[in-house]
Amino acid sequence: MTEIEKKVYLDNSATTRVDREVAEVMMRVMTEDYGNPSSLHRMGLNAEKELSLARKQVARVFGAADDEIIFTSGGTESDNMAILGAYQAKKRESNRIITTKIEHPAVLETIKKLEKEGAEVVYIDVDENSRLDMDALKDEASKGVALISIMAVNNETGALMPLCLVDEVKGNALLHCDAVQALGKEDITSLPGDLISVSGHKIHGPKGIGALKIKKEINIPAFITGGGQEKGRRSGTENLPGIIGFGLAAEKAASDLEENREIMKACRNRLKGHLESGLADIVFNSPEEGTPAILNVSFLGTKGEVILHTLEQKGIYVSTGSACSSKKKEGSHVLTAMGLSHDRIEGAIRFSFSKNNTLEEMDYVADCVKDAVDSFRRLGSFR
Repeated sequence: MTEIEKKVYLDNSATTRVDREVAEVMMRVMTEDYGNPSSLHRMGLNAEKELSLARKQVARVFGAADDEIIFTSGGTESDNMAILGAYQAKKRESNRIITTKIEHPAVLETIKKLEKEGAEVVYIDVDENSRLDMDALKDEASKGVALISIMAVNNETGALMPLCLVDEVKGNALLHCDAVQALGKEDITSLPGDLISVSGHKIHGPKGIGALKIKKEINIPAFITGGGQEKGRRSGTENLPGIIGFGLAAEKAASDLEENREIMKACRNRLKGHLESGLADIVFNSPEEGTPAILNVSFLGTKGEVILHTLEQKGIYVSTGSACSSKKKEGSHVLTAMGLSHDRIEGAIRFSFSKNNTLEEMDYVADCVKDAVDSFRRLGSFR
């Protein structure tokens, strides 16, 4: 196999390759067992049983009850549903929201919408290692808050947020957790949160499907009205193939969690070691204690976008940050909030790993990264 024929996919935080078993069960549901779960005939009842099984599979990942799981179209909708619904439910008690400056756009843009409508929003700072200013958060929470929304794992650096500490100081506020990057990489069975968002396509499931865990005692208004599906909170005929695929992907992710983590950790450490020994003037933006699924590196004196496309020519696929904001011209809001220099932000690349990656791939990637960075610097762009 020539170099140009190689394909090394290291953008798994953006999306993952669908597991073959997941694709096969989805094909069966689309072509054979395609009944509507709301129909009263046999095919409808069979579809309803499959829907219930998938709900159980996803609920087990959370350590939750089946009826605490609401299926959505993905992580973005889950975030929107949680934030808008929780604020609506609590705004008579307080109009204040606490979040961080490094949340996913699905959270930040939704909260900005509420801010324009009169909500008072506090954006908590982080340091250069993505550590949350807990003193500031505790102080703000003591003043009365409707909602606190903080992610479990940062999608650009892999930093783990101290949600247990947040849960201890939240008072009467509802706590929403975006766990999209945590599912399949961290154990979320005891993850604190009144509302928790996840997505299917980050764990080798299909795109267009996600879920929101809502604690039984939490009552939020309907997000989509209609026929009353999903306990009346998210009406519309269920995406049964997506839900079935998500259920199986979630079950596999949970059962293989430790094995998959070891694969990702080994790949991350192998690549990091090669980069440390082979290149000068690089800085790792991912904390050592972060998730093994992400390694964010700044190659000083380069432009991350140029390195990205150079690697693409070698069949290597990486990212310069969040896929949802990659087409925006401004630099990463996460790295900016961490207080990093322009040079570090401009030269940042995110490598994100999955169970499908190998150590051999990391050796190849390291060689190609070294060549790309050295080539860029030789052209006189190094400063």
